[in-house]
Amino acid sequence: MASLAVINIGTIASGDLDQPLLRGDCVLVEDGKISAIGGADQLNANSADTVIDANGATVLPGLIDSHFHVAIGDYQPRQKVVDFIDSYTHGGVTSMISAGEIHTPGRPNDAAGVKALAILAQRSYSNLHPNGAKVHAGAVVLEPTLQEKDFEELAAEGIWLAKFGFGDYSDPYDGEAQIRWAQKNGIKVMCHSGGASIPGSTAISATHLLRLKPDICGHVNGGPTSLDNDGLRRLVSETDLYLQLVQAGNLRSSLFILGLAQEHDGMGRVVVGSDTPTGTGMMPLGVVKTVTELSSLGRLPAATALCLATGNNAKAWGLNSGIIAPGRDADLLIADAPNGSTCDNMFSAMENGDVPGIGVVIIDSVIRVFRSRNSPPPAKVPQILKQPTPSLPCF
Repeated sequence: MASLAVINIGTIASGDLDQPLLRGDCVLVEDGKISAIGGADQLNANSADTVIDANGATVLPGLIDSHFHVAIGDYQPRQKVVDFIDSYTHGGVTSMISAGEIHTPGRPNDAAGVKALAILAQRSYSNLHPNGAKVHAGAVVLEPTLQEKDFEELAAEGIWLAKFGFGDYSDPYDGEAQIRWAQKNGIKVMCHSGGASIPGSTAISATHLLRLKPDICGHVNGGPTSLDNDGLRRLVSETDLYLQLVQAGNLRSSLFILGLAQEHDGMGRVVVGSDTPTGTGMMPLGVVKTVTELSSLGRLPAATALCLATGNNAKAWGLNSGIIAPGRDADLLIADAPNGSTCDNMFSAMENGDVPGIGVVIIDSVIRVFRSRNSPPPAKVPQILKQPTPSLPCF
């Protein structure tokens, strides 16, 4: 059974909003899962197959991008970019949740085509893991052509994600039946929020969301156009819906929503995504940049801000990643204040507005990134002290 230990950790950010910081200087991993957190000597960490010295840097869960636009393979036709998923892992993103494969060229809207696209995407990304990334795809785009039996068939095929707001509806309220059928079959529905983003999308107001009751209000801070303040107050105070803040949205609105969530004890419902690649561009650092902005401008402790892109996302979508705890997936980052920052650790750097430097990305206990090509270099540079020698093929 393969094992990995990260030792000499300065701080451990748990990803869990109830306990954002953990004690210990070592995280031990066995067979792809976190097995223990504590002292390196106590855990006999040096006996692990792979040992990484964090050199006093911070260990945190891999980031989850809860609003990610995949299409086909590691290619995004909207921006005409290749290897974009691999690039996001260098931004610390270890899991991505599709917001519907809406940028697939010639996307169908008949029931058979809609189902086929969702199943194809789900099957494809179940097998394809660029640089180890976990892409949760196959988010069926809700269309008026879909009937109740179609959702039963989709659920039977393993489809558990849906997106509303890009279908051929003359009025958003007309999609209420499809949303209910999806939810009845255990399919989580993310709903477009705010003004229209591309041709074919529909402006959806807070009043629509209050009646439609999706599971997640996608880019509730605007995608890119924000909802009105009174409507946002009602969504926070009158519902238990998840509220998604994205990099591609309205920053003023994000900070307003964050304040409302704090006021109404709703921080557990705030989740983070990038809403890229889209017209905003490809942003491998979109998620870590968003939590840094929420921390620095929203005066939110960095360890708490990180929970919005890790444990909160895991809870909203039922993932086993996003939290550092025994039994959870071993998706981990080692990061620190960026080289040249006026701050001496990752948390104070984020609270100062500096995007962290990512030293190591681990997915399912495998080192996928050693010194990110996209983030600034970390001030405290991790070292690999021990690693198994790859076996040579026999000829």
